[in-house]
Amino acid sequence: MKIVIGNDHAATALKMEIMEYVKSLGHEVINIGTDSIERCDYPVYGKWVGRAVVSGDADCGILICGTGVGMAIAANKVKGVRAGVCSDTATARLMKEHNNANVLAFGARIVGPELAKDIVRTYLEAEFSGGRHQERINMFRDIEEGKEGDA
Repeated sequence: MKIVIGNDHAATALKMEIMEYVKSLGHEVINIGTDSIERCDYPVYGKWVGRAVVSGDADCGILICGTGVGMAIAANKVKGVRAGVCSDTATARLMKEHNNANVLAFGARIVGPELAKDIVRTYLEAEFSGGRHQERINMFRDIEEGKEGDA
């Protein structure tokens, strides 16, 4: 799988660990985050990761900032992105199984490196359940496209 990773200055060290971990799992990594600890604007990286996923340049994305929230908000502005913030493995699994999340976000100031690795592994191993959950994914698309209906 090809995974695009973006981060801001608050998450540079954790991003480096996660990149190596993802590679050790046999995946290809595209690094479009900063490699510096100098202050930067995280919405830029969230947007770039979102665009890489939606365009098909990557199969999924990982975003890491202080909390994961800002990056997820930025990524979710890209049509077709379903980014969620995650701080535990149960949420990582369910966000893929139920929401077919294509971008995982978490916070370097919230989770430590070992938990972050467990979250990433769980997310990457999970599979979308389909069925009734696909109906909700279709509703997300309808909202993005401004279609009227229950969503």
